[in-house]
Amino acid sequence: MPVARTHCVGLVGVTGRLVEVEADVGPGIAGTHFIGLLDTAISEARGRVRSALINSRLAWPDARVTVSLFPATLPKRGSIFDLAIAIAVLGAAGAVPAQRIAAPVFVGELGLDGRVRPIRGVLPAALAAAEAGVRTIVVPALNAAEAALVPDLTVVPVAALGELVGWLRSGDLHRLPVVDDAASLAQDAEHTGDVGQPEHGGHGARTKQNAHTEHEGHGGRGARTKQGEHADHGGHGARTKQSAVAVHGGYAWRVEDASRPAGPYGGDGGAPGPDLCDVAGQPMGRKALEVCAAGGHNLWMLGPPGSGKTMLAERLPTLLPSLDQEKALEVSAIHSVAGTLPPGRPLLTRPPFVAPHHSATMAAVVGGGSGGVVRPGAVSLAHRGVLFLDEAPEFATTVLDSLRQPLESGTVTIARAVGTVTFPARFMLVMAANPCPCGLQGTVGHPCKCTPAGRRRYLDRLSGPLLDRVDVKVKIGRATRAELLADRHFVETSATVAERVRLARERAAKRLAGTPWRTNAEVSSSALHRDFRLPDAAMAPLHRGLDVGTLSARGLDRVLRISWTLADLSCKDRPDQAETSAALALWLGVD
Repeated sequence: MPVARTHCVGLVGVTGRLVEVEADVGPGIAGTHFIGLLDTAISEARGRVRSALINSRLAWPDARVTVSLFPATLPKRGSIFDLAIAIAVLGAAGAVPAQRIAAPVFVGELGLDGRVRPIRGVLPAALAAAEAGVRTIVVPALNAAEAALVPDLTVVPVAALGELVGWLRSGDLHRLPVVDDAASLAQDAEHTGDVGQPEHGGHGARTKQNAHTEHEGHGGRGARTKQGEHADHGGHGARTKQSAVAVHGGYAWRVEDASRPAGPYGGDGGAPGPDLCDVAGQPMGRKALEVCAAGGHNLWMLGPPGSGKTMLAERLPTLLPSLDQEKALEVSAIHSVAGTLPPGRPLLTRPPFVAPHHSATMAAVVGGGSGGVVRPGAVSLAHRGVLFLDEAPEFATTVLDSLRQPLESGTVTIARAVGTVTFPARFMLVMAANPCPCGLQGTVGHPCKCTPAGRRRYLDRLSGPLLDRVDVKVKIGRATRAELLADRHFVETSATVAERVRLARERAAKRLAGTPWRTNAEVSSSALHRDFRLPDAAMAPLHRGLDVGTLSARGLDRVLRISWTLADLSCKDRPDQAETSAALALWLGVD
């Protein structure tokens, strides 16, 4: 019999590579042989695929079966190849037409009973397939909403291997449920808050409720499709629309509560989420939050327990603008690989908020794993969002210092014996710390119980090079009753401050047009001193800091970036001495 070929996608980090899956059924001693730099999960696929075929009432070839995954030099891991291997073997055995399986990409894990189970990384796999020119992708039904986010890609969701084989033999579109395009997913989100959530008890995917035709098949397991929706590539599914990829009802996500429904600012869909007006008695903290949100700066807060540090950090995402289409897909792809996409919400449209516990290891924070599988860490899960380290001095020193490289480059590279993997890690770092181990230093009526050496050792865990990369440092004190009552008249809602942040970011984006940067925190040192050089009068406070040694060369660049952010918030074309002095005070942490 001729060799049958189909395609799958191998993931290296969050980058997908098209993999050609070949199967040959020929004479020789009966057995199955895999070649192509495989890991244990793929080597075990022979048992899963064989049982899935037999339990789907399909014959397993009683011959020598050879399966090759090309390119052989690319490491291949996970069960994502199960479905492609099964289809290639069936094509080589003549059970399905070989010409029908040559063009599409097949991804999915097979159960022993023939079910097609959901997998991680469908979104980056679909993106890689589209970039390689593939027009059709077959995915597990529960992952269909992810794949439908990719424009110009036909998505065919399947729930069972038998259904897929029947469709490949007949080419009848009505034999399989078809996921609707991303526009319908977005409209469902507006009306039901359930974006692309598969219908339980069936194998279909929920689509538009109006203007649909019900196709019943396989025991009533049909799915609704829009009238007039055309079949592409001989009935290979429904084509998604390029202009409809944004899902409404965005949210901020936290590692500890990934399943939380999305409200305007990350709370319950109907309940109010965190708001900046909740934090009273901390005007300096709120101002620091606004500056960091406007310029994308890092923040360090020092203060006793109960002063509001965590409340402030949790409200930072409410001030940030929503992610555009490109960034939303980028962030969603990372969470897809990590398996942390909230149920029913395949597209993250709000900046993520990640808060690991202080006992987290370096692999959990930076990324890593065992057995050759490298997963993104907290710094990558917080990409385009906020990474919050509460009780920062309690983290291991090695973990804290490992943040220095991604803070500078916006990426993190993990090296292993089998190769290197690079994850994006452009995040805003927010750290909170007590002034001493007991947290009572400087509080009125509560004397500190720590020794001077203990206090020094506690804060020394935050190394100088790490703090040098933090733009804004602010001291948060406990507010008195009078301060709380007085500040209630001046607090502003997150929506009010977010509007100022949006306008400041628009001013910065207009100034940085034609450059690779979009926020002040991203501007390079050479551009700060060449293209955006300030007059000597504005630089005078910074020159004095350099002369007395309170300001380093890296610190100078960060103060200049804060100065431009303050100017954008004040609607000024350039910073003057007032902005540079205020920026220097924020960088030094002066009250």
